[in-house]
Amino acid sequence: MDCMVRMTGPGGVERLEVLPCAPQEPGPGEIRIRHDAIGVNFLDIYHRTGLYPLPGLPAVLGVEGAGVVEAVGPGVAALAPGQRVAYCGAPVGAYAATRLLPAARAVPLPEGIAARLAAAAMLRGLTAHMLLTRVHPVGPDTTLLVLAAAGGLGALLVRWASRLGARVIGTVGSPAKAALAERAGAGAVIVGRDVDLPAEVAALTGGRGVDFAVDGVGGAGLLKVLGCVRPFGTVANVGQAAGPVPPLRIEQIGSRRLSRPSVMAYSADPEAYPAAAAALFAALREGIVPEIGAEYPLAEAARAQADLEAGRTVGSLLLIP
Repeated sequence: MDCMVRMTGPGGVERLEVLPCAPQEPGPGEIRIRHDAIGVNFLDIYHRTGLYPLPGLPAVLGVEGAGVVEAVGPGVAALAPGQRVAYCGAPVGAYAATRLLPAARAVPLPEGIAARLAAAAMLRGLTAHMLLTRVHPVGPDTTLLVLAAAGGLGALLVRWASRLGARVIGTVGSPAKAALAERAGAGAVIVGRDVDLPAEVAALTGGRGVDFAVDGVGGAGLLKVLGCVRPFGTVANVGQAAGPVPPLRIEQIGSRRLSRPSVMAYSADPEAYPAAAAALFAALREGIVPEIGAEYPLAEAARAQADLEAGRTVGSLLLIP
């Protein structure tokens, strides 16, 4: 029988329950998608813990997936049953074998791109596109620092930025993860969570600092990241795996630009969303693919989140109904 994973309230993974679910009939402007694969993201954990509260509970988590259209509601002309699609962003509700989705959120999957690959790439791919083209355009003259460079987003950023010609410096927590970051294309990798990051980056850049730093870790470490960036460079904080960022004084930012870009807002833009998805699919066809670190049965979503939260994983994680 089909199942879904529902969050009963904010807290630990024990607040996730597995329930049977029956396919629903799509309403006007909706489709019903049967998932082949569902992406697992830190955003799901932020929703579960209440860091980013959801509008109502209980709620089905998950913001990306890929599969096949099973049914379309009244007024849907651009999609048809049997068509392969992928999506990311709001509304939340991907942790289910089937779900209803506004038709405008579903992007047709081109031939040659597997559903598992799309489910692993959509949210992180749109995040990477937003960072590398909108927040700080990256090219051959760019030196980029990527924290957690062996993670799902980090490794994809390393691959994409390297393909754009940038010099990429990655940070990782272990030698094993360093090998993954180097395989993704990092020109230099800093290993260890307690290193003097600004000093290490200064040594690698001749004291200049990097042009752009992407911090998917958060916490108090953001101050170290700011110290790695040259004057008038950019820091983007896109995650809080180490906890919320403490308040900053304006003088601590100095002449650098500090951005807190939201991929949920980016994917909600009706013009940016399809264009970014098309750019992502082109990148996937060129071989800029995410590493799928592990696949879990949908009913084991709690284990997948626990592994991600504890740092026991690399690459992207998938749930398979």
